[in-house]
Amino acid sequence: MDLSAIQKALRERSIDAWLFYDHHHRDPIAYRVLGLPDGLMVTRRWFYLIPAKGEPTKLVHKIEAGHLDTLPGTKCLYSGWQELFDSMKGLLASHRDIAMQYSPNNLVFTISLVDAGTVDLIRGLGKNVVSSQDLIAQFEATLNDAQIGTHFAARDIIDKVTAEAFQEIGRRVRNGGTQEHEIQQWFMEAFQRENMVTDDPPIVAVNANSGNPHYEPSAKHPVPIREGDFVLLDVWAKKNTPGAVYYDITWTGVVGKPSDRHREIFKIVSEGRDVGVKTVLDAVSAGRPIAGWEVDRAVRGHIRKAGYGEYFIHRTGHSIGTEVHANGANMDDLEIHDERRILPNSCFSIEPGIYLPEFGVRSEVNVLVRPDRAEVTGKIQHEIVTI
Repeated sequence: MDLSAIQKALRERSIDAWLFYDHHHRDPIAYRVLGLPDGLMVTRRWFYLIPAKGEPTKLVHKIEAGHLDTLPGTKCLYSGWQELFDSMKGLLASHRDIAMQYSPNNLVFTISLVDAGTVDLIRGLGKNVVSSQDLIAQFEATLNDAQIGTHFAARDIIDKVTAEAFQEIGRRVRNGGTQEHEIQQWFMEAFQRENMVTDDPPIVAVNANSGNPHYEPSAKHPVPIREGDFVLLDVWAKKNTPGAVYYDITWTGVVGKPSDRHREIFKIVSEGRDVGVKTVLDAVSAGRPIAGWEVDRAVRGHIRKAGYGEYFIHRTGHSIGTEVHANGANMDDLEIHDERRILPNSCFSIEPGIYLPEFGVRSEVNVLVRPDRAEVTGKIQHEIVTI
């Protein structure tokens, strides 16, 4: 935990304090931000208050009194419920605006982890509970130079392996045949050779299956890949090293010659992707703050204008970090109106899609934002791969 950085961030946002709270490991964000061990037996509530200025305070149950001993600050103990409430009143007495893992109307549901009763408790003490979402983005989803290096290392491997996968599909189709799941397993073997890890295997989707954004190939339901088939590859992984950052891309190809319809949809999607990238690059180079919803709105507007808005059924992109879906700003004005700012040293995807009954096109790149510039970190697909 970087206490001075957290307190500086609180002062910059005019927030009096950040209150962390957990029982039964309900808030994994707290453990990561504070650097607490995952293996604690947590059967009673604990609280940790970081004020914008001054010393933090711990409030822990007497039978789990040592749970926060690795953290700086004074310790208060409680046992009964009335003692807990009295302690909370004293803990928060000099503060008004309290950040917690809370999101109004549960909009950013990935960080809305504090239960309603606890929010009622804090508000009942006359406090204003505000969302910690921007703080979480800063301390969970901004990257140091070493982490950025792991992202580029993953890029070099995944860009190469994905290109080889298209070649492998073509070779197998013309020499006895292959299936979606077999190519997925080919990817996993390649990752193992390259010392890469992933939370889930890549998506290999053919024809109508590519119209399902979260399609999962299965050995129990084998789908062959044949001449003339449209193939979507969604590939994400990271180096098998501590603190490594994911790289996540989606490319499409056709075994043989793409149809005019394939090309038409790909052109709209790739142009939408480029609109999103330009929106980010222009804002960063101009020094203008930009939120995730703005990127989504620009991309969605392009696809809607082309007549396919109803077929673009997910957000434009997601935060990328040590988890493939990290806790920074998402490029989203559909599933939520994401007002979180895109922060320097953060990474995210831009991946519009059009999902038709017969096939679906998604084109995904990763964007890294620095304090004074932004860049697409890998190769950009400009035409459908001829497999």
